[in-house]
Amino acid sequence: QVQLVESGGGLVQAGDSTILSCTASGGTFNEQTRGWFRQAPGKEREFVAAINWSGLGTYYADSVKGRFTISRLNAKHTVYLQLSSLKPEDTARYYCAASRQILTRNVDDYVHWGQGTQVTVSS
Repeated sequence: QVQLVESGGGLVQAGDSTILSCTASGGTFNEQTRGWFRQAPGKEREFVAAINWSGLGTYYADSVKGRFTISRLNAKHTVYLQLSSLKPEDTARYYCAASRQILTRNVDDYVHWGQGTQVTVSS
């Protein structure tokens, strides 16, 4: 059984940067894409960014384009999300997920999910 574990985040100031990590372990899985989603209280889970297996293909939500950067290091089974120029509206629980689809933003295409890590941006 594939397990995804997120780390990083916490309380940051508006304008600051932070980095999230997502490390996979467990059974085999034909992962084509690792994605990040976020969910704020009372809101639906929304797509943030995705990266394909090679790391050469990335996809961002318009709301984070130019501020967030997704990358991966397959040797460590880890995907990173660098969050910069943070805004209070970026406050949410951030989830990592893995999909067999290529660079999808559709939450239903993701098979394995982590438990999430909280990012709180104070103004």
